[in-house]
Order: sequence, then C-alpha cells, then structure tokens
Amino acid sequence: MKLFSPKDPVQAELEKMEKQEEKFLAKNRERKELPLNRFLQDKIPDRLQGTLEAAFARAFSLIFEKGTGIIEKTYRKEELEKESSIRQYAADVRGDRKSLKSFSRQAAGSGAGNTLASAAAGVGMGLLGIGIPDIPLLTGMMLRSIYETALHYGFSYDTEEEKRFILLLIQGAMTHGERLERVNDELNFFMEHGSFSQEEGMEELIRRTAGILSDELLYMKFLQGIPIAGVVGGAGDAVYMNRISEYARLKYHRRFCLERLKKEYNPSSHLN
Repeated sequence: MKLFSPKDPVQAELEKMEKQEEKFLAKNRERKELPLNRFLQDKIPDRLQGTLEAAFARAFSLIFEKGTGIIEKTYRKEELEKESSIRQYAADVRGDRKSLKSFSRQAAGSGAGNTLASAAAGVGMGLLGIGIPDIPLLTGMMLRSIYETALHYGFSYDTEEEKRFILLLIQGAMTHGERLERVNDELNFFMEHGSFSQEEGMEELIRRTAGILSDELLYMKFLQGIPIAGVVGGAGDAVYMNRISEYARLKYHRRFCLERLKKEYNPSSHLN
C-alpha cells in the first residue's frame, strides 16, 4: 500500500490563495461600463476628473502625514495586535490550515463592517448632494479598512514601504487589464523579495493612485453631487470599498503565508 504524506498546510493555503487571486484578476480583467455611465457621459464637466484626482491626492498626503493617529482612534489597535499575536501563537503550535484560516475570517469581519459604514456614509452624503467633499471621508475609510486588515495579519502600516504597499493595493483593487496585472506582479515581487522592483517617488505614487480612483469613481461622484439622486452614487462607495477590502485580504493573506513559509525554511526569520 502506497502512503502519501500530507501537503504542508502553509503551502496548501498559498496554492488556494493563488487560485483566488486568479479569480479576482479574471473578474476584473475588463472594465464593465454601466448603462448609467453611458447616459451620464455627456453631462460630466470637463474639469471634474482633475478636481477628483486633486482631492484624492490631498486626502492621501494629509492622512499619511497627520491623519493616521485620528483613524487609529476609530478601532482598537492594541487589542487587534494582541489578538493577532494569540492567533500566530496558535498557528505555531497547531500548524494546521484551520489556524491559518482564522486570520482571513477575522479580516473579513472587519472588511464587512467597513463596507457597511461606507455605504451608510455614502448614501447620507448622496441624499444631501455632497460628492467631492466626501473624498476625505472615503479615503479615510479605505485606509482604515486596510490598516485593520494589516493588523489582523500582524503587519504594520506606518513605514514608507508599507505606505507604498497600501497605495499599490488600492491601485490593484481599482484598476483593470494590463495595469492590474502589472500592479499585482509588483505586489507579489515585494512580498517575495522584501523590496519593490521599481522605486517610484511617494508623491508620484500618490498621484497615480489618485488618478486611478478619480477615473473609476468619476460617474458615481458626479451623481452623488445631485441631492436625492446622489443616493445611487453614494451607494457606490460600498461597492468599491468591498473590492478594496477583498483585494487587501487576498494580498495580506498571501503575504502572511509567504512569511510563514520563509520562517519554516529559516527558523531565525520572523514576522513583521
């Protein structure tokens, strides 16, 4: 009788994550134009996209420079760090896939909560016809969702490298086609090698991320600026927040598993 050794739990989890990542890439390979967007196309002011891009760029710069502490007051940072340490200890002791999956379950719970919060805020702003002034709030919610996901997996988010990682996460979640493939490859390169293959200045990276967001959210933010009718545009915040949360979980879970795999082959290494 031939005996088969069980597959390494971390390796098995990595293979599952690669498949889920491929599904995400396939689902977002082509940009889907809504009929509503085609209807609004001729009604969008010429300068709106540039205004949105500038608003997102200002929001990222301000939050990275002064606003992270304010965002941290909206969740239990120390408690999340302790819970992550406990789960990591359990994963070390048990060494099974169930303990690894507990990280993604916790992160998914936070992501769902942030999606609901963004929906409520977006709809409320849309009811009042507030579109562009909603950008700082939406940006803060995006970053809060990613910060919480990072903490669930035991990663920081306040260093220069982590900010680059986060901006690329947002780019990957909000773009399509070849650009999505390039961003995804760059994130995977960083996770495997600990550095980025392309050294892009922070200001340029913020500008590029803001440009992608303004392009993707153009129609929804225009509609959100119309009282009452803006409810539809505001509800779009939840759709995009869900996409960002999903992609962040995929990448952080893969990064977490890669770190554990490195730890198995090199016991002297450790998680962030």
